[in-house]
Amino acid sequence: MAKNLLIVESPAKAKTINKYLGKDFIVLASYGHVRDLVPKEGAVNPDQQFAMNYAVIDKNEKHVDAIAKAAAKADSLYLATDLDREGEAISWHISEILRERGLLEGKHVHRVVFSEITPKAIREAVDHPRALSLDLVNAQQARRALDYLVGFNLSPVLWRKVQRGLSAGRVQSPALRMIVEREEEIEAFKPREYWSMDAELAHANTPFRARLLRLQGKKFEQFDLTEAGSAYAARESLYQAAGAVRSSGGDTPFDTDEPSWQGGKLVVADVQSKERKRRPAAPFTTSTLQQEAARKLGFTTSRTMRLAQQLYEGIAIGDEGVVGLITYMRTDSTSLSDDAVAELRDVIGRDYGAKALPETPNVYKTKSKNAQEAHEAIRPTAAMRRPASVASALSDEQRKLYDLIWKRTVASQMQHATMNTVSVDLACGKDSAFRASGTTVIDPGFLAVYEEGKDQKNAEDEDEGRKLPRMVVGDVVPLEAILAEQHFTEPPPRFSEASLVKTLEEFGIGRPSTYASIIQTLLSREYVTLDARRFRPTDVGRAVSKFLSGHFTRYVDYDFTAKLEDELDAVSRGEEDWVPLMQRFWSPFKSLVEEKNESVDRSEASGSRVLGDDPASGKPVTVRLGRFGPFAQIGVKEDEDKPRFASLRANQSIHTITLAEALELFKLPRNLGAHPDGTDISVGVGRFGPFVKHGSTYASLKAEDDPYTIELARAVQLLHEKAEAAANRLIKSFQDGAIQVLRGRYGPYITDGNKNGRIPKEREPETLTEAECLELLAAAPDKPARGGRFGKKGKAEPKSAASKSAAKKMAEAKPAAKKAVAKKAPAKKAATKKPAAKKAVAKKAPAKKTAAKS
Repeated sequence: MAKNLLIVESPAKAKTINKYLGKDFIVLASYGHVRDLVPKEGAVNPDQQFAMNYAVIDKNEKHVDAIAKAAAKADSLYLATDLDREGEAISWHISEILRERGLLEGKHVHRVVFSEITPKAIREAVDHPRALSLDLVNAQQARRALDYLVGFNLSPVLWRKVQRGLSAGRVQSPALRMIVEREEEIEAFKPREYWSMDAELAHANTPFRARLLRLQGKKFEQFDLTEAGSAYAARESLYQAAGAVRSSGGDTPFDTDEPSWQGGKLVVADVQSKERKRRPAAPFTTSTLQQEAARKLGFTTSRTMRLAQQLYEGIAIGDEGVVGLITYMRTDSTSLSDDAVAELRDVIGRDYGAKALPETPNVYKTKSKNAQEAHEAIRPTAAMRRPASVASALSDEQRKLYDLIWKRTVASQMQHATMNTVSVDLACGKDSAFRASGTTVIDPGFLAVYEEGKDQKNAEDEDEGRKLPRMVVGDVVPLEAILAEQHFTEPPPRFSEASLVKTLEEFGIGRPSTYASIIQTLLSREYVTLDARRFRPTDVGRAVSKFLSGHFTRYVDYDFTAKLEDELDAVSRGEEDWVPLMQRFWSPFKSLVEEKNESVDRSEASGSRVLGDDPASGKPVTVRLGRFGPFAQIGVKEDEDKPRFASLRANQSIHTITLAEALELFKLPRNLGAHPDGTDISVGVGRFGPFVKHGSTYASLKAEDDPYTIELARAVQLLHEKAEAAANRLIKSFQDGAIQVLRGRYGPYITDGNKNGRIPKEREPETLTEAECLELLAAAPDKPARGGRFGKKGKAEPKSAASKSAAKKMAEAKPAAKKAVAKKAPAKKAATKKPAAKKAVAKKAPAKKTAAKS
């Protein structure tokens, strides 16, 4: 047995490292977190110094047992989980579990960290271990406790006041607020009209365009011309100042068409040439990698991190075996090791020549002060491993991301680019002028390898690459035309993943390693949707954000959230104790939760909005968020007649819907006409979406169908398709349909209306006998009793007549059934699975923590 046990987080990493360390080590994976707070109230006890009640995570129990078994036989334990505070906490949890089981007595426990999975890095880390950092562990525990206390106390308030099933997160909520506030800016935005003026110049060598710089002695500003009349008058005066002559044709000065002018000219009044240097961007941090992968590759943050994890843990590269291609992908650092810089400079010199190398290495400052961020930027583990040499071993997405990281890292150590910008001012008469600019690259430097992406282009970007003809002061340039163009200001853009990550980082909200999970939570909770790769808040998201901003203002405040992150960072550096931090947070938060539980009215929290009055009844028309989503209402509950309700359509919002649009919703249900059998067919919208109805039969509309425009023929077709599907679902039946063999979503099964029986894989459903079906149903577990409105258990539903009949016949047929099935092992196998089914159900309890965690 190996003397040393080394623990990492992932099996892929374990497999790679095991090859590097040899027979003296056994390497096992924890498969991520090994234990977490118990998923129920009281897991964090504020009255006992925030003591935490942990339990081993069910799905990782077998991995913990394997680690414990190996630890019992090993002399030394090496904890080599990830090098951030979360990895430190995982190592601590593993050591605590083993200590509680009495498996660490007399054994050496080492903490090992490395930022790349290469033989050299692994061996150096093992040769120079350290002790566990309780500062990092406490910082992670404090973050987990904060998230738990916020989730378990704030989420129930949302359930009672807004809608069931909602959650509020400490960092998720400020991020949602950002998206909602941007949407409100867009809705409140009022476009302003403005006009630009450009001159098209017919230089003998190269035609070019110039922007209006000065108009009648005054610098030309964006809103100097705000309507057509003044714009065309200004154009008229500029033509005249340039000495142009209007040709015949009857054009009026304010004609919207371009009038014919001839003979105009502009005179070169000034030429400025300026050389500037453009420096390369720093190597990737987690945040900048997520932003750039979103901009250039269209990757989501979660996809970027998943691919980066694969590149970090190792890829099989030809004869080299499994190799970690990049360094650790969760980092705030922009620094590079001396060895990495030396290798990068060697690659640059070979591939791009000595001219591409700066005299001394480029150094980038890291903003973060955190101990766990003291490692390197994200870089290739070996710069000599060029993208083309490993492309065949990578998936298309892995290749794209590795190529991005390699190029960015190499470019970061290259010579700056040298640009030459030429600006030419051209006089138009005595008191007006135009300006043309162009930028050319003298020495590309790092641009030969990589150029950082941008969310939006500016005027300087438009000038880049534009070449102007050589001009000197006094040159006369023929005027071809003056273009007056109408524009309107645009609202701020919705956040993309790249811009949201950038803004979160700028505000200091969350940390780069959490951005992907923040975004995923907002999407999975359906607080936001992605529309053309831009975030748009849903009505539920807006209701949650409005409620939290209005009643828990401090806890969604950007500065407060950022300050709390700074305090957690201080804990990780050993500068602050975590318990006083928790106490300062908890006392006022708890009091506020208790107060809002009593004082806030639910109708206020639902975002109710009055649209106007219904012309037919005179009653008020309102929209609000309900238990099953946004809806419109005519009337109020105090009316003698009950209010009428209608669900909003998928593309409608309670914040933007108009009275006319809301009234359209009440045209459903509508009668489409008669079915071939003479009875009516109607269309409506229910809890599960739009449907057509014929008697007691319902058929859901397809995505392409609109309940407001669907016609009778299409409705008949949908009903026919449903009938066909139902007919095809039945494989065979017994006892006048009391027992049926059906095709289900997950394969064929047997049912008597009360129980569902599993069919052994080796049996053809069409060949089952009644006796076999009875035996399989007898072995199947009872269906759980249906919950009440809030998920509470109610009484079991009474058996139907068919079920009672089947049960009676089952009892009568039992001896015969036993005899018929005795020789069939598969039936007995199904029966023995009953205890396992109970165990699986029992393990579902931790799912409760989802609402509290997020």
